Amino acid sequence: MRLALLLPLLLATTSATAQTVIEREQAVHGRAIAAGYKALTLCSALFNAGRTPAQVEALELVGIYPEYEADVHALAAGIDADARTVSVAFDDALPPRIAAWRPNLGCAQLPIGAPAEAIATLPRFDTVSPDLDAKPWPLGERDATAAARGDAAKLEAAVAAAFDTPAYGEGHATTGVLVLQDGHIVAERYRDGFGPHTAQRTWSVAKSLTGALIGVAQQAGELDAAKPAPVPEWQAPGDPRRAITVDQLLRMSSGLHSDTAGNRTDALYFGGVTVAESATGWPLVHAPGTHFRYANNDSVLAVHALRAATDDAARALSRPYTDLFWPLGMTRTHAETDWRGGFVLSSQVWSTARDLARFGLLLQQGGVFEGRRLLPDGWVRAAITPSGPQPEGDFGYGATLWLMQRTDGVPADAFAAMGNRGQYVIVVPSRGVVLVRRGEDPTGKRFDPAAFTAAVLASLEATAR
Repeated sequence: MRLALLLPLLLATTSATAQTVIEREQAVHGRAIAAGYKALTLCSALFNAGRTPAQVEALELVGIYPEYEADVHALAAGIDADARTVSVAFDDALPPRIAAWRPNLGCAQLPIGAPAEAIATLPRFDTVSPDLDAKPWPLGERDATAAARGDAAKLEAAVAAAFDTPAYGEGHATTGVLVLQDGHIVAERYRDGFGPHTAQRTWSVAKSLTGALIGVAQQAGELDAAKPAPVPEWQAPGDPRRAITVDQLLRMSSGLHSDTAGNRTDALYFGGVTVAESATGWPLVHAPGTHFRYANNDSVLAVHALRAATDDAARALSRPYTDLFWPLGMTRTHAETDWRGGFVLSSQVWSTARDLARFGLLLQQGGVFEGRRLLPDGWVRAAITPSGPQPEGDFGYGATLWLMQRTDGVPADAFAAMGNRGQYVIVVPSRGVVLVRRGEDPTGKRFDPAAFTAAVLASLEATAR
C-alpha cells in the first residue's frame, strides 16, 4: 500500500529531474551556439575585413536572432590577433568556442568541445591571391568610376536616401551602396567604418555564388547540373534522394524536409557541425521538382556534390578562388568552410561591395567577363527562367537568383542575389545596370530593394537640367 502511494511521487520526481537535466542541456547548447555566433562573426569581421571589435559589437552583433542575442552580448570574447583566433567561453565544463582564420578560406569554427590544439587540423589553401589592383576596372581598381548617363543630382539623392532614412523601409542599417552603369561605377557611398574594400558577410547572396560555381564546373565538363547530384551519402541502393538533380538543388525544389521554414541551420552556421553531418540526412517530403522550399541545405548540398564529383580535396578548396573569384577580380572575397573543409556556400562568404559588383557584371553579361566565357552559353538565361514550383510573394525564383518581374517600377528582366540583413546584388540587363546594397539590418527590419531599384533607374533615365 505504501509503495503504491510512493510510486506516483517517485515518478513525478524522476520526471521533474529529467526535465531539469534536459533544460540544463538545452541552455548549455544555446550558449554554445551564441558563443559560436560571436566567435565566428568577430573572427571573420576582424581578420577578413579589418573591422574593430567595437564596430562589430555595435552593428553586426545587434538585431540578430533574438534567442541568442542576450548570450552573445553577455559572453566575453578572447581575441588573439597574432594567431588570428577568437575564443568565447560559455560553460565551465567545456572548452570555449573557437574560430580560427586561414588565408583565403577565412574563419572556421571548431566543433563544440574541441580544444585549441584542433586548430592545427583545419584544412588550408595558402596560395597567395593575385594582386590585381593596378589593372583597369573591372578586373582591377584603376579607372573604376565614370560619369552617369542621367541626372547626377537625382542619382545622388536616390543613393543618399538608402542611408538612415525611411525612403526604402523603416529601421534598416545600410552600410554601402554601389551603382554600375555600362560596366563602370557611377555612384558609391558607405557608412562610417565601411568602404570599397571592407568585406561583409554575404549571407544568402552566397547561394547565387554557388549557382555560378556550379555553372563554371559545368563549363569545364566536371558536373552536369541536369543529372542527379552525386551526394555520397545518398548513393545506397533504394535511397530515393539519388534522383534529386543538381538543378533541383539550385532551384530550391529538392523536396527535402528541413526543421524550419527557410531552413534555419544554426548548428552548421554557428554550432561547429559539418556540412556532411547537417545537410545530408534529411528525408524527402515531396517528390523532387514538385515543391518550392527555400532551404540553406539545398545550396550546401550542391557544393557538397561538386566536391564529390571530382573527389579531390585540394581542388575542392581552391575551386571558388581559382575558377570564379580571382578570374573576376574578387580578390577580397573569402568563402569559409566548416572544420572538415566543406564550404558553407549558402551564407558564409565575406565580400566587398566592389567584388559583388564584379559578380553582378558577370551575370549582366550572360556569363562572360573581360571577353572570357566563365559560365556556359545560356546558363544565366536558364538561371533567371522560372522552372516548376515558385514561391509566393513579390519575387519569383530561378536557379539561385530571385526574379523581380512581379515588382512595380522595375523592368521585367531585373533579377537579384539576395541575403539576410539586407544584402542585394540587383542586375537589370536591359538598362546596363548593376546595383549593390550592403546592410546590417536588424531582424524584422527590411530594406525595399524594388523601391530602391526604381528610384535609381529613374535617376539614370532622367535628363539633367
